[in-house]
Amino acid sequence: MSVLLFGVSHRSAPVEVLERLAVSDHDRPKLVDELLSSRAISEAMLVSTCNRVEIYAVVDAFHPALEAVGAVLGDHSGMTVNDMTRHAYVRYSEAAVEHLFTVAAGLDSLVVGEQQILGQIRNAYLSADTNASAGRVLHELAQQALRVGKRVHSETGIDRAGASVVSVALHRAKTVLADPTSDEPVMRRAVVVGAGAMGGLATAQLAREGVTEMVVVNRTVENAAHLAENISANHGIKVTGVGFDDLPAAMAAADVVVTCTGAVGAVVSVGDVHEALAARAGAGTGRTQGRPMPLVICDLGLPRNVDPAAGRLPGVHVVDIEGLRGDSATQAAENDTLAARSIVAAELADYLTHQRQAEVTPTVAALRQRAADVVEAEILRLETRLPDLEGTQRDEITKTVRRVVDKLLHAPTVRVKQLASTPAGDHYAEALRELFELKPGAAEAVSAPDHLGPQSGPTDRVVEQGDR
Repeated sequence: MSVLLFGVSHRSAPVEVLERLAVSDHDRPKLVDELLSSRAISEAMLVSTCNRVEIYAVVDAFHPALEAVGAVLGDHSGMTVNDMTRHAYVRYSEAAVEHLFTVAAGLDSLVVGEQQILGQIRNAYLSADTNASAGRVLHELAQQALRVGKRVHSETGIDRAGASVVSVALHRAKTVLADPTSDEPVMRRAVVVGAGAMGGLATAQLAREGVTEMVVVNRTVENAAHLAENISANHGIKVTGVGFDDLPAAMAAADVVVTCTGAVGAVVSVGDVHEALAARAGAGTGRTQGRPMPLVICDLGLPRNVDPAAGRLPGVHVVDIEGLRGDSATQAAENDTLAARSIVAAELADYLTHQRQAEVTPTVAALRQRAADVVEAEILRLETRLPDLEGTQRDEITKTVRRVVDKLLHAPTVRVKQLASTPAGDHYAEALRELFELKPGAAEAVSAPDHLGPQSGPTDRVVEQGDR
């Protein structure tokens, strides 16, 4: 049995696709039950957030399981398999495990290091556990992923990575806007495009920087208004929430614009910026001490939220993630990210070692059971041939024979567990089964709970479709 991952996220799909594939807490058990109706899937867990929908399934056959996942999500979203796979990523075995650990660490989030995803993974696992769709494999996988996330947050400064990028970008913006002839604040009015986690960081940081007026722009006006209300209440400044139709007008009155959405593709077009510049010129805004001030746009989106051509318009200065590389604070954030990735790699290696050793355990158990059966049969034969054998003598002979068998099996069984953690270690278990004529399935019958066998399968494969 191996783990199959089928997912879409802010890195691979536009918001419209994520919205269609999103699964509510109410609908999650129903979809998981549909997945388990496939003979190819024995366990399933579904993670659904505003930025990702991912299904983790324990499967015994790759292609039938993938078809089952596609059919269930297709029925749920009304999308064809081709439409979904255009924006999806599929990972298998070790690659699926690595991805979950990376997600739990906050390394795949829109805001690097955010901790909300840990709670979302925990909720997905608890739902699977409650509905009996998580067996031994997903139980161990989910528990390990949660431990990885906790370790990353306690041992690195990954939590500060997103905030560091915002503060560095705003520092760069202030440098561009600085007027050596004036003591007036250079950032008084700001626009934040995006009302998600990074938008929350940006609005809070702008408030700390002394901004007195702010406009939050978002595709969903209700979300923009909600964030605006929170920032206004917590920082005592004027904040309003609007939709994208009002973006040019908002930018026209701004000193700085911060874009931080999870959209795939530009959300701020050249036309939007040109319209804002025209409005600024017509209203005479964007000037200080008689000179025009540049419109600074901090593009913190990955991929970029602003059409690169906008940066070539007169009076526009774009600060993006690529341009922030090399800054000391940004470098510190990158160092925290590297440290987090090192923890993920170490935890992945430990997990895989444990799993490979666990895979050989049923074979070792079957071998020892076979040896015990042989000993028992020979003792019975001895009693038949020597019926007058005293009980104490029989017991001593039995103990001696068992000690001999245990000593003979000790070295090979310990060594095969050690070798199982190496690449292609499953070959050693196969050799044991062949050499001692262990019946196919006997190992699983010895140790597997109910219908759930140990995790095993083909070597790691990564199948990606549209993953960016």
